[in-house]
Amino acid sequence: MILPPFKLERYFARHEFTAPYILCASDCEPLPLKDLLSMIHGETMKMWNILKLGYGETQGLPELREEIAGLYRSVKPENIIVLAPEEGIFITMNTLLKKGDEVITPFPGYQSLYEVARSLGCQVKFWEPRFKNGWSFELEDLEKLISDKTKLLVINFPNNPTGATISEKTQEEIVALAKKNDIILFSDEMYRYLEYQEEDRLPSIADLYENSVTLFGMSKTFALAGLRIGWLITKKQQWLNDFQVFRDYTTICNSSVSEILAVMGLKSQEQILRRNQEIIRHNLTLLERFFTKYDTYFDWYTPKAGPIAFPRLKGKTDVNEFCKDLLDKKGVILLPAGVYDFKGNHFRIGFARENMQAALDKLEEYLNEQNMTA
Repeated sequence: MILPPFKLERYFARHEFTAPYILCASDCEPLPLKDLLSMIHGETMKMWNILKLGYGETQGLPELREEIAGLYRSVKPENIIVLAPEEGIFITMNTLLKKGDEVITPFPGYQSLYEVARSLGCQVKFWEPRFKNGWSFELEDLEKLISDKTKLLVINFPNNPTGATISEKTQEEIVALAKKNDIILFSDEMYRYLEYQEEDRLPSIADLYENSVTLFGMSKTFALAGLRIGWLITKKQQWLNDFQVFRDYTTICNSSVSEILAVMGLKSQEQILRRNQEIIRHNLTLLERFFTKYDTYFDWYTPKAGPIAFPRLKGKTDVNEFCKDLLDKKGVILLPAGVYDFKGNHFRIGFARENMQAALDKLEEYLNEQNMTA
């Protein structure tokens, strides 16, 4: 297997820890350890205090899998394997796909969702959204891509990087298409529970379709990316067994410290989600005000879910050059379309961090200095 450089991750590796203003982060404001520990009492704190720093179970800490199962209607702890989110993608693709298989995935998207399959010799087709009054993934476009060779369909809602989501009716139609064509569904649900209105929250594919694998984790929704804890869910026992066998060649098991902290995060989910939603709602107000002021230069549409959006830079200025110049002169990171190998003049903006106003102030300074005033 030969994998090309992961452009988004290489971009962050160069700039994330040196630039003072990260205006494209896809996770929520990281939760301080002291705040998480202050939410926990009783037996869970006892688990923390007596924790031994040894190896953990390959499938994941039983108590953590119990907490994870509580997020779903029909999932049991034995349907879950706990691992790093990126590892979950890598293991699934390597286990379920082989050379010549056909895979459909949203594009632009997280690179490993299609690049790992392509490196295995799979034919990859892209389900691209339309951009008109915001981003939308249309079912008719997906239907045109499906063939009798389609082995796996990746879906990702709320979507990275567009912020788009779909209706529950559309989700039901996607499941029906998968059943009709005997297609595996891989559902990347890393931004679930970050919908602004509860009625926009989709059921998990894990509760809807047996022939599926679902990915979720602590990184985005629960503001605990540093734990490196995610999970795969499948009700196919053989697949789960294969995942564990393959994992013996990757990380073997998780950090025991991270697993206990993940239990704490899930037990405190109401407080954490309330805090994250407050940050997002506040920042969306700031963004709407900013983009209204500068609507001559940007196309902006408020998404329905998630901590990111993919607006468009108007005019003849190339967005990749714009983002580079902004970073060089003001220390503000935006993710240009080129990081996603996408040809449009779009960029990813993130709005779940607490320093949003300071970052927007620097962006406004830049626009004014470039004579891009409204």
